[in-house]
Amino acid sequence: MINTLFKKPGGKFRGNLLFILFLFPSVFAFIMVIIIPFIMGIYYSFTDWNAITGTEVKWVGLKNYFAVFKDITFLHSFLVTVAYAVISIFVLNVCAFFMALLVTSKLKLNGIYRAGFFLPNLIGGIILGYIWQFIFNNAIPSLGEAVGFMWLKNNLFLANRYLALLAIVIVGTWQYAGYIMMIYVAAIQGIPDSLIEAAEIDGVNYGQRLKHIIFPLVAPAFTVSMFLTLVNSFKQFDVNFALTAGGPSGMFMDKAIMTNEFLALNIYQTAFAYRQLAQGQSKAILFFIVLVVISLIQVRANKKREIEM
Repeated sequence: MINTLFKKPGGKFRGNLLFILFLFPSVFAFIMVIIIPFIMGIYYSFTDWNAITGTEVKWVGLKNYFAVFKDITFLHSFLVTVAYAVISIFVLNVCAFFMALLVTSKLKLNGIYRAGFFLPNLIGGIILGYIWQFIFNNAIPSLGEAVGFMWLKNNLFLANRYLALLAIVIVGTWQYAGYIMMIYVAAIQGIPDSLIEAAEIDGVNYGQRLKHIIFPLVAPAFTVSMFLTLVNSFKQFDVNFALTAGGPSGMFMDKAIMTNEFLALNIYQTAFAYRQLAQGQSKAILFFIVLVVISLIQVRANKKREIEM
């Protein structure tokens, strides 16, 4: 039917029209849910909007942005988010890559391992955060008491600012590594078997094959995976909210802050806990700009590394 449509006079126009009709629902939803709210958000960031019905929205210019740059909590959230992103990107990609090597080897039941590694990605972040909160607050101290490790029994993980950050890294890696693993699996399976076999015949050991064949050929997968983990790390909200709620509390530049409150959670608290929606929106716009800049730098650096390889 469609082939006949293309062969008829004007078939190309009808085919394009059919293509547009199929594409329209997705484009319409994207415009309504993403583009229009984003444009409205830019406008509201220059006002004193508080979402209370009946109040007049006044234009305040750059006042909200100046307030953001003076906000110590936002600065700390940015720094701790960067620290989390750096640690998470490294740990997550290393774990995902070696998991991919494992499930693409000649190991028995590797299909079951793939499913098992990917399964945590299907669990919602809020649920995951509460599950791991129970593990850190109850299961690990009980285990420490049973085996005689008092440092585990004393429940240091979520009460210590540094261990709480490490706990978020552990949970984020456990959740997301299986998804990133599938990208590496696809890249590794795309390497020609003849190339690996020729290297084996020449006496090249596994470490050399990994360094000189597998790494260079999966470089595009590293670019994609690092971009996804970078964006995911900066946007981390649900696990941060459910696991630690930004805690524990501490001091930064002589001001009381939540030591593990990431940028997304800080924006949420500003907008909905403190009812400063316009300022929260201005933080979100700055967050978007920073994320775009960092992502472009990361992709460009990885692309250059691909060429060098």
